[in-house]
Amino acid sequence: MKVALFVPCYIDQFFPQVAKATLHLLEKLGCTVEYPSNQTCCGQPMANAGYEYLAEGCADIFRQCFDRYEYIVSPSGSCVLHVKDHVMPRSNESDGPAVMELSEFLTDVMEITSLDASCPYRVGLHNGCHAIRGLGLSSMSEVPGNRFSKPGSLLRMVNGLELVALDREDECCGFGGTFSVFEETVSVRMGNDRIDDHIRHGAQYITGTDMSCLMHLEGLLRRRKCPVRVVHLAEILNDEIR
Repeated sequence: MKVALFVPCYIDQFFPQVAKATLHLLEKLGCTVEYPSNQTCCGQPMANAGYEYLAEGCADIFRQCFDRYEYIVSPSGSCVLHVKDHVMPRSNESDGPAVMELSEFLTDVMEITSLDASCPYRVGLHNGCHAIRGLGLSSMSEVPGNRFSKPGSLLRMVNGLELVALDREDECCGFGGTFSVFEETVSVRMGNDRIDDHIRHGAQYITGTDMSCLMHLEGLLRRRKCPVRVVHLAEILNDEIR
């Protein structure tokens, strides 16, 4: 199966190991992965700040890079949601490429049932708001019905990993892009509440599908000199945490 790898700009700049883990994982699972080298920011930061017209050039470049592919896979729920809603919207399956977050692709398209990975730690899963309420990667706690989590199901396939239960499994971390800049005090309080939930339940690692949320939590953990570490889902699934 051929897929295109979409690497968000902040991952490219600050967390290249996440992009590499995603690439290696997809190849390990049998995908032929192509990386369009002209790709750049998808435009989400400008659009979220209310300047969507400034993102039009980014959207044009994105479409030029990725329009010929059937599947576009990315390790970022928030960027994927922006592209789905504003750059490459689809009304049906024949409308162009399917843009998918990594765990969504592995679960819904590849239908992965086992993984050759180990992680002998207690891990807490942070469910980002975009991932849950935008992409539907997990069930929402406020909505009655069957409980599910695509990232959680994949983590349960990892040998030795203990997925800890949290008090508030889908609470916002407080990052919210520019929200963390304009509402710094509230953002910090929300992030610390999220961290406290993981610490109460003995998590040694915090993982998730969105490195922007994890970046926010990692900064707060460092300020607190807390030993809990942050790692992207792709790094665990690619057997990189020992």
